Amino acid sequence: MSNHNSHRNQNGIVIHTDAGDFAGMRKAGALAAATLDFITPYVTPDVTTEYLDNLCNQYITEHGGTSACIGYHGYPKYTCISINHEICHGIPSPERKLLNGEILNIDVTVIVDGWHGDTSRMYYAGKPSVKAKRLCEVTYECLMRGIEAVKPGAHFGDIGAVIEEIAHHYGYSVVDMFCGHGLGKVFHDEPNVMHCGKKGTGPRIEEGMFFTIEPMINFGKKDATILANDWTAVTKDRSLSAQFEHSLAVTADGAEIFTLSPAGLTCPPYKL
Repeated sequence: MSNHNSHRNQNGIVIHTDAGDFAGMRKAGALAAATLDFITPYVTPDVTTEYLDNLCNQYITEHGGTSACIGYHGYPKYTCISINHEICHGIPSPERKLLNGEILNIDVTVIVDGWHGDTSRMYYAGKPSVKAKRLCEVTYECLMRGIEAVKPGAHFGDIGAVIEEIAHHYGYSVVDMFCGHGLGKVFHDEPNVMHCGKKGTGPRIEEGMFFTIEPMINFGKKDATILANDWTAVTKDRSLSAQFEHSLAVTADGAEIFTLSPAGLTCPPYKL
C-alpha cells in the first residue's frame, strides 16, 4: 500500500493524503471494534480475565489480524483489561475472576496489513451500582464530545477542554498521566492528545491526521499510581475509573471514526 504522499508537519504529526492509508485504517479499526462486539456476551461474573483475553486473541487471528499489545515493550497479554479502580493497562490473569457488579475496560489494538486499530469500551459484569453506571455513561459522553471538537483549524487543547468541562460538571476528575496518541503504521506516534486543557492551545488540527481519543475519568481524584507489575495504573484513592477509546481521522469537515461498533454497541448495558 503506497504511503508516498504522507508527510510530517512542523509538529512532527503525520498528515495522510493517500486514500490507501484511510482504507487500511478502516479495515484495522473495523476488526478492533468487531472484537469488542464479539467479546460482549462473554463478560459475565465468574469468568477470568485471561479467558476473555484468549477469546479476543482467537477472534483477532481468525479474522486476519494480530494483537499489537503482546510483546509491546514486554507486555505479556493480548489485550488490557482494567477493573474498577484500575485506570488502564490491567493485565489479564488466570486467577482474576469477575465479580457481580464490577465494571471493566477492555482495550484492544489490532494490526491488519501493517495498520493499527485501537479502541476500548467499558463493560458491566452483572449489575453495576448506580454510581458506577453513571461514571461509565459520562465517560462515554466525554469521548464523543471530544470527538465533536475535532475539525481542521481547531486546536488539540479544544478536545481536552470539552472533556474536562463535562467531567468536572459531574464532579469527576480527568487522569492526566496518560493521553491519546497518533497511530497508523506505528502503535504510538505524535501527537499526544491530552484529555484536559484550554481551548485554543496546542497544535492545530489538520485534515489527514490519525489519532486516538481515550479519556480516563475517575470518580474521585485524578492521581494515579503504577502497580509493581510496571504496567497497571490505579487510582491512588481507589475510586472507580472508566475509559472509552476510538481511533479516528481528521476529515475536511470533522472526524471519521475508524472504530465504530459494527453491531451498534456504544455504551453499556449492551443490548445483544
